[in-house]
Amino acid sequence: MRSKACDALRKQGYLFFSPESSAAVKPCMWSKRALRGGDMCYKHQFYGIESHRCIQMTPTLRCNQRCLFCWRSLEHEVEEEIELAPEVILSGAQKLHKKGLAGYKPHPDVTPERWQAASETPNQVAISLSGEPTCYSQLPALVDLFRENGYTVFVVSNGTHPDVVEQLYPTQLYISLDAPDEDTYTMLCRPKGDYWEQVLQSLSLLSSRRSAVRVTLVKGLNDHSPEAYGRIIADSAPTFVEVKGYMYLGYSRSRLSMDQMPDHAYVRSFAEKIAESAGYRIRDESPVSRVVCLEEDL
Repeated sequence: MRSKACDALRKQGYLFFSPESSAAVKPCMWSKRALRGGDMCYKHQFYGIESHRCIQMTPTLRCNQRCLFCWRSLEHEVEEEIELAPEVILSGAQKLHKKGLAGYKPHPDVTPERWQAASETPNQVAISLSGEPTCYSQLPALVDLFRENGYTVFVVSNGTHPDVVEQLYPTQLYISLDAPDEDTYTMLCRPKGDYWEQVLQSLSLLSSRRSAVRVTLVKGLNDHSPEAYGRIIADSAPTFVEVKGYMYLGYSRSRLSMDQMPDHAYVRSFAEKIAESAGYRIRDESPVSRVVCLEEDL
């Protein structure tokens, strides 16, 4: 599969498992920064994840939404591909992660110990790179396989396939809640089907496992009705809520303006309103990533 989407992403550092599949790995900037002894991403602060040992990947680039705030290209989409077996993805993930970091091995700030940990013993998989992972039909088996092989696994989903979400038991399951109502959802996320009820159904599954609701806040578009967000979150009862500011990056810059990127103070203020309505409280925050983590106020 040599699509324009994959060709463009290769230039951005995506490493593909196979020419016939869009499954890919790409070490994030925090992984590279941590490898050099720098700061780790907010998941280290919130949940103890070591960024340089975290494999950021996706089993598919296919997606059933066209979110305005998404940094990926919506102009070159993957329509068809051959799905890879979970065993193939498991066997290739660590190798591609190491390949993606290889240029940093000679860097003077990369110690042999950190290089060994990052390249040979990664212990976390973030299925969050791009695309909607529940479009991959074998996602539950893939998650289970990673966990059976000693990885902690975070999965980020848009919640449009509750039948798949119901079968997912990663270390932490994220469902995106990017609107307080169906009209805002349709305008902002531009789904390819009538998915609002499915999203709500997926959210209803979160109380049965370690989970998080993720809200991506875009100024002027979905930064309203915090009490409605709060009601949905209260009904869903996730372990955590992450309210995160939209970042003016990638292809989203052709759809949105820099003015729609909220600063951390704005994100925190809105998160406080959601927390009050949901019966949650602020657990932690990362100003550099413009994200606030909430937990239930017991």
